[in-house]
Amino acid sequence: MKKMHAVCLVCLCILPCLLGGEVFSLALAPQAAANTATSDTAGADAAASVQLFDRQGRPLRAFLSPQETYRETVALAEMSPWLPLAAVAAEDRRFYSHSGVDMRAVLRALWQNVSGGTVVSGASTITQQAVRLHTPRPKTFRGKLAEAWDAWRWERKHSKEEILEDYLNTLELGQLTQGVQSAAKFYFGVPASDVSLAQAALLAGIIQAPSRLNPLQNPKGAMLRRGRVLQAMYKNGFITSEQYRLAMLEPLGLMPGERPFAAPHFARRVYEMAPQAQRVYTTLDKDLQLYAERAIQNHLDKLQDNHVTNAAVVVLDNATGGVLAYVGSADFYDERHSGQVDGVAALRQPGSALKPFVYALALQNGLTAASILQDEDTFFEGGFRPRNYDEKFHGGVPLRRALACSYNVPAVKAAEPLGAARLLNLLHELGFASLNKAPEFYGLGLALGGGEVTLLELANAYAALARGDVLMPVVFATQPRLEMGQSGRALPADISYIITDILADNTARAAAFGLNSPLHFTFPAAAKTGTSKDYRDNFAIGYTPRLTVAVWAGNFDASPMQKVSGISGAAPIMHDVLSYAYQKYPSGGFEPPPGIVRAEVCEGSGLLAGPDCTHRREEVFTEKTQPQQQCDGTHTAPAAGLQISFPQRGDIFKYDPALPAAAQQLHVQAVGVQTPCRWTLNGRELTEEGREWWWPLEKGDFILEVSCGGQSAQTHFKVL
Repeated sequence: MKKMHAVCLVCLCILPCLLGGEVFSLALAPQAAANTATSDTAGADAAASVQLFDRQGRPLRAFLSPQETYRETVALAEMSPWLPLAAVAAEDRRFYSHSGVDMRAVLRALWQNVSGGTVVSGASTITQQAVRLHTPRPKTFRGKLAEAWDAWRWERKHSKEEILEDYLNTLELGQLTQGVQSAAKFYFGVPASDVSLAQAALLAGIIQAPSRLNPLQNPKGAMLRRGRVLQAMYKNGFITSEQYRLAMLEPLGLMPGERPFAAPHFARRVYEMAPQAQRVYTTLDKDLQLYAERAIQNHLDKLQDNHVTNAAVVVLDNATGGVLAYVGSADFYDERHSGQVDGVAALRQPGSALKPFVYALALQNGLTAASILQDEDTFFEGGFRPRNYDEKFHGGVPLRRALACSYNVPAVKAAEPLGAARLLNLLHELGFASLNKAPEFYGLGLALGGGEVTLLELANAYAALARGDVLMPVVFATQPRLEMGQSGRALPADISYIITDILADNTARAAAFGLNSPLHFTFPAAAKTGTSKDYRDNFAIGYTPRLTVAVWAGNFDASPMQKVSGISGAAPIMHDVLSYAYQKYPSGGFEPPPGIVRAEVCEGSGLLAGPDCTHRREEVFTEKTQPQQQCDGTHTAPAAGLQISFPQRGDIFKYDPALPAAAQQLHVQAVGVQTPCRWTLNGRELTEEGREWWWPLEKGDFILEVSCGGQSAQTHFKVL
């Protein structure tokens, strides 16, 4: 009975070669006929894995194909010539002479199976195997018949080279690899073009039984099978005896590396934007990415006792909008701290990080960097009563210092006449799409970050400041081009420049942060921090003309940190990443646009300095807002009486032995001064007599006193 069934199978396998398509398709069962319709185009239904590369072409990550394999296709002409020869020798030595079904092989298999009383040999050609890879069928008489028919049709629609290329790109070769390109890279660390004769024979040997002959799990079996393939290649005249001898001596040479899994949050986001692409060349700089990841871990280790468990970093190329680094969390695999949450895309309250845009709008509506704003206890509409981070009020302060020191009350006072609606509209123009509630929902609290935005939105808005006036989409990849966001001009170039000039002014922020804070750089850079209510989130953004670095630090469960602000949490990470990035992507200073003017003003009034002004400084204006009135000396002090404006009581500074001593000095200043004055430090009289001078830092606890014209003032500060 078995012999008769085998003979019938042979006859019906021959039948497709003798009958026309129309007649035979009528004889097929409905399922078989349906299957043939899906197999007309070699490779049409086998999608490749999505491969991601960084800006220099280095692999970042490969995603599984729809077949749950790592598949990468390559043209036959780009494969090592040994690969097709090895496959033909191993699987179908008469591939180039048959028409899809090898009748000699069928008869041989029939004889072997009948003689053995069981199936001991198959007769599938490479074409039949290729058909089966695309349209699997049950190993039944009907299934084999349909497979033979499809193979015959393929041979008439496609050249041998096309069929072989498809076959070599569709084979599953163990370890989730599909296709010789993916397998060559995984097993040997080389592309298919560089595969040696021995390596080609090894891959061809796996075809027979990918699980059993997996060289990582069964190296002995894989070696034996490789030898048989090499022997078949020699017998068929594909290689010489010397080539055979040398290939047999070659060791396995396996170099299976871990599949790349770099920048997981970024890679996932890119994949979601282009799930059908085969090769995606992203804007990411892999070196900068790895540095940012290390910087996060290094600083979080120092903050363990302050309940800071996570951080995120994004770096943008200001010229193109390209993402250079994208770290979504401290550890993608950390389930305890929700490591797979993407901190770059998460909604968080930015705190003071929105203040530059508040002041930018105020500058467009009449204020200047020299305008005096009152920092005093104030109730705003709805009972809103903001407090400063240092729990102090500072009297009348110039807008420059109010922004640089991030005082809260002046920011709200600057926003009050503008209204929440106008401020929200500007933020929308700057790309803050996450602020999607009505203006009444936010109120004036929006000036202090009373809304939720993403780190990426913050970074792109600051990048617009760095460019001068242009908002650009964020670019994730160049081939294919993947981007998100809008473009436009949200701020005038001269206003952007003034805001940047303030954020780059280390002296202006020294009263709040000291001269050697993480916001200070040895190269031209602007920086700002932000801390949300109850220390749940803190931010730091730094930028040069070329780069923008934005950092978030906090906890994904929204639990508060223990007295960690932007200057102590996110800012050190930002400082390290921007300093490293600047070495790779250097730039000059911020160039003023047309219409920028500089003038000497009186500190206490914001007017042009007159002959009686004792506290002068240079300020930046637009041509339209440059003050015309000269100060008459009646408003020289921002508050009544003699005061030491810097350092202020309770300030703490840090002496860094790694920096030159000449670069570590305090700019001592007094207001309301009538010179000459007498200065003392811890009771020791100093030689300085003016209203401002530079004092070289030294460690200690200090009481600084000044006496002028019968008035005196005192302050207390420390240097650690």
